[in-house]
Amino acid sequence: MFKLISPNMLKTYEHCPLKFYFKYAENVSMPVNDEIFEFGKNIHALASYFLRGEYIDKMEKSLSSKEFDVWSYLKNLKYFGYKVINTEYTLTVKIGEFFFTGRLDALVKDGPRYYILDYKTGSAPKDAKYDYQTMIYLLAVKEFFQTENVTFIYLDLKNKDEVRIDYSKEIEKEYTVKLTNIASKLNQTDKPVKKKSECKCEYSIICV
Repeated sequence: MFKLISPNMLKTYEHCPLKFYFKYAENVSMPVNDEIFEFGKNIHALASYFLRGEYIDKMEKSLSSKEFDVWSYLKNLKYFGYKVINTEYTLTVKIGEFFFTGRLDALVKDGPRYYILDYKTGSAPKDAKYDYQTMIYLLAVKEFFQTENVTFIYLDLKNKDEVRIDYSKEIEKEYTVKLTNIASKLNQTDKPVKKKSECKCEYSIICV
């Protein structure tokens, strides 16, 4: 049984159980192109340093015009004026018999309400309410801080938009069922019979 289950593990399993098997059950590592992640890494790093009150002038001067435009939008949002609880923050929560974990980009607070901030340099999830990050992070913050005043904010930096999901008891019940169901399935460590026919991920060369 996997002791800690992350949103990426759940997304991978949902997309392709065979890829999940190779990546997480067999720990097969495949090379990927890190260049596509550099833009997002730069923005995340700047946001973290900024919210911690660290000196970022030199970092800002090194940004490309595209990065600077996105960063200027992000740092002027109202959430960056709220009280900072933590950045790049790992939380774990037990749901049913499983432990779920995730790394929050930032957690801020305005009055009694906690805001989970997640920066997306691509678009926000198509159905953000049922994204595994939403489910795990909302329940983790609610449980850790013992409050129902929790909101998840996807900051869509590509479209300069945001998506908001508020915690509720009804949502918690729904999320609990969904998370425990898929966690039970992925903990079946038998190798899946076949891959998805349309799959062309980095594991496709060993999927047989």
